[in-house]
Amino acid sequence: MPNSSSQSHHPFLVALGTALRRKRIERGISQEELAFRAQIDRSYLGRIERGENNVTVLTLTRLANSLDMSLPELLDLKQD
Repeated sequence: MPNSSSQSHHPFLVALGTALRRKRIERGISQEELAFRAQIDRSYLGRIERGENNVTVLTLTRLANSLDMSLPELLDLKQD
């Protein structure tokens, strides 16, 4: 189940979601496709990308793997 919290829209969660969206788009993958690959609901992915959910490490790992990247690469929130 989605992990909503009082931390919704915390600056780190927003930065993480923005980075995830940017990396997904750079690879030409839709939300639907990434959600399918990571075995999560598309609406949950949308909430992660908007910084509304405090996502678990295991979900982040599945998302990184689905983007053919490592978890540290996914968590690199610097803008290129």
